[in-house]
Amino acid sequence: MDALETYLSTIAEVQRQVERAPSWLRDLRQQAAERFSALGFPSNRLEDWRYTNVAPITSVRFRPANRQPAHRMPAEGLELLSWARSAASRLVFVDGYFSPQLSSIHTLPPGVALSNIAAAVMAEEDFVSAQLAKIASCGESGFVALNTAFLQDGAFLRIEPGAVVAEPIHLVFLSTQQSEPTMSHPRSLIVAERGSQATVVESYVNFGSGKHLSNAVTELVVGEGAVIEHATLARQTASMSHFATLAVRQGRANNVALHSFTLTSGLVRNDVTVELDGDGSECVVNGLFLGDGRAHIDNRTTIDHLKPSCSSQELYKGILDGHSAGIFNGRIRVRPAAQKTNARQTNKNLLLSPDAQINTNPQLEILADDVKCYHGSTIGQLDADALFYLRARGIDEDMARTMLTRAFANEMIERLRSVPLRRHFQDLVQSQLRATVVAEELS
Repeated sequence: MDALETYLSTIAEVQRQVERAPSWLRDLRQQAAERFSALGFPSNRLEDWRYTNVAPITSVRFRPANRQPAHRMPAEGLELLSWARSAASRLVFVDGYFSPQLSSIHTLPPGVALSNIAAAVMAEEDFVSAQLAKIASCGESGFVALNTAFLQDGAFLRIEPGAVVAEPIHLVFLSTQQSEPTMSHPRSLIVAERGSQATVVESYVNFGSGKHLSNAVTELVVGEGAVIEHATLARQTASMSHFATLAVRQGRANNVALHSFTLTSGLVRNDVTVELDGDGSECVVNGLFLGDGRAHIDNRTTIDHLKPSCSSQELYKGILDGHSAGIFNGRIRVRPAAQKTNARQTNKNLLLSPDAQINTNPQLEILADDVKCYHGSTIGQLDADALFYLRARGIDEDMARTMLTRAFANEMIERLRSVPLRRHFQDLVQSQLRATVVAEELS
């Protein structure tokens, strides 16, 4: 039995266990399974997958993870949750299963609904069925189709018109070590309606050395005049493969800031698609990826300007060490109706090792004539003059390298609007950079 047949067999097995779901959800899963059967896994012959080989996951038989008791959570997981306690609320999923014991829904303002998707289907079935799987399409992505075929639960957040959430909302997806290779398919549906405001954080973290496949899909729908900040953290060891899709649709005159932080020694693919589908909307897309060991980090972004007078600002930075490899492929598309577009895209990369590599390909596809668009990329090493300046003032070489690398990364952290979020990500990035220095000293 080949990899595709193995996954299809597992899908059928899981779907038989959830036959009590509403008919529309069963139909959605079945259609997704059929689409995954047609698409399969992507090959290197596809331009968008030219540099990323999915053999590490097709050569391993991953099974759905078993549900783990909350009291068996690793100490590192509890440490992560200790920060999450400062958030307005948190939902926690362990190996794909919702954990009410580890979750905490604090007093949220009126008009804010936060729950797992299974509960949301019971409480707001018409709303969920109208929104779920509408902008993350199974049509072209085998990974989105695979996620949808396995869809049983996930995170659901609805912010009704005018509601304002002052503290960050944290969605936590943890993967633990089990006796065999396991997989989970996290799903999130976030709907921010007219005039609402909120900050949402998604964390994907694994523990232990067991092989695990995480295949996540998030849909973010933003209504007129809403202001939303969304941050994603992927923090994985070498045994983890993480594929993530973020699909965003913006309405009229709203403001969205997206932040992606990837800290890994494993295989990560981040796909971000933003549709600016309302006049006067604004989008900021930021990304920072840190790879060491033999990490492979593939970032693909598409910002699609559909309506006039919209702006997008994109900055991705990569820091690569060891034998790690990074890819940035960013596309800005300006449709014929999207006059008065203002778009800027930049990718900057820092290589700390002669064995690290980066492939960068910023792209513009402009079909309108009254626009201001810019793109560019840079690849370099630490500035020799800056290193000499610090060494001349009594700072040893390792510390000087760490200071310059931290300064390169801090620009991305400072772009976070939420102060608690900024402090948390600063601690994580600095911890990762310190670990990189120690690894260099030991090698």
